[in-house]
Amino acid sequence: MERNLKNVLVISFGFLLLFTAYGGLQSLQSSLNSEEGLGVASLSVLYAALILSSMFLPPILIKKLGCKWTIAISMCSYITFTLGNFYASWYTLIPTSVILGLGGAPLWSAKCTYLTIAGTLYAEKAGKNAKDIINQYFGIFFLVFQSSGIWGNLISSLILSQSSTKVEISEEDLKCCGAYNCLTDTTNTTGSEKPSNSLIYTLLGVYTASGVLAVLLVIIFLDQIKSDQAETEKEKLEAASFWSTFLATFRHLKDKRQCLLIPLTMYSGFEQGFLSGDYTKVYVTCALGIQYVGYVMICFAAVNSLCSLLFGKISQFTGRKLLFALATVTNTACMIALLLWKPHPKQLAVFFVFPALWGLADAVWQTQTNGLYGILFEKHKEAAFANYRLWESLGFVIAFGYSTKLQAYIKLYILLSVLALSMVTYGAVEYLEAKSSRGTPIASEKENGGPQSQETHM
Repeated sequence: MERNLKNVLVISFGFLLLFTAYGGLQSLQSSLNSEEGLGVASLSVLYAALILSSMFLPPILIKKLGCKWTIAISMCSYITFTLGNFYASWYTLIPTSVILGLGGAPLWSAKCTYLTIAGTLYAEKAGKNAKDIINQYFGIFFLVFQSSGIWGNLISSLILSQSSTKVEISEEDLKCCGAYNCLTDTTNTTGSEKPSNSLIYTLLGVYTASGVLAVLLVIIFLDQIKSDQAETEKEKLEAASFWSTFLATFRHLKDKRQCLLIPLTMYSGFEQGFLSGDYTKVYVTCALGIQYVGYVMICFAAVNSLCSLLFGKISQFTGRKLLFALATVTNTACMIALLLWKPHPKQLAVFFVFPALWGLADAVWQTQTNGLYGILFEKHKEAAFANYRLWESLGFVIAFGYSTKLQAYIKLYILLSVLALSMVTYGAVEYLEAKSSRGTPIASEKENGGPQSQETHM
């Protein structure tokens, strides 16, 4: 097997195992740990810690440990969060959420850096376009990675459906479901009560084992990546001061394109936070019961996974602009429909339509935005991907932070506003890139023409 592809698959299946556990737990937090908003509070703290981590940890760990060991060590932080859920309280979930958050940014930055370097190396060797290879690698990764939602949620639904405490949901209770939900401390006053401790412990035991296997897979089978570019950057950063490294993420904001991509990056956090924190709670759990959360999220993950592979391959033919337009239209239609829809158990199929369409759109946001960062900021990958994780995490923090304070319809209006802003600023990035591409040959001609070369395009 081609070595680079083997490494891409090792990373992909490592993330599959790790996020089989974390993804399933995240989908359940707002419903399983609903008392006093503990579940969404832990997620908000988690992503706040991820923001702090994004500011300085990725460049330091990647340069000191390399991509492989950064990935392996960071994965261990996710296991601690699973262990904290065994005895869920403010004293266990909040500290383990901080630990996970600190490990999250280096994990994702190292993964993105690894795939980008691997794609560039293979493209040079095979004489192909680096952009296309990088997009394909991200497509393969997200195909495997997004399927973690299928397995994680399938495990949770199969285990939690064994609960014998199922209650009929009354029409009066259903009035509190949907966009104009009732703001209460509990998940719902309706359907299923909290599953028994034995079922929860069984679920968490399976999730813990999955996380441990992920770490072992990376340690044993992933090669430490080597490239002249990586070595050159390592030598430069080894000589850099701590504060210089600390500020690398913020120095990258001098790039106008990075600033313009902030709304789009934050929107990724907003839309994922809404689906896992609000849709699962005020639509699914409220109207159907907690045992359906997993099945609904499986639908999201399955569509997301397949579309990730599809979009990774066809982007070289369609271009990213068309795919971003498709995602925008799809998400907008879903949000408008969610504002109008009153969920009811008799409309079971509708509960699966929304996550399916959401999965299609999210596949675009993930594959194309990651690929866009890798292409635009090829010379400053670590700082760029640290910014990606920072701003996406801020979107998560805000989404989970106001989760128990605002009704769902207000959150949907916020989502629509952020999406509109994102498309405007993304359009500006594409304009700058097009302008730069047109300017390159002109600059070259001026250089060949003598004195006129002083005025070149930046």
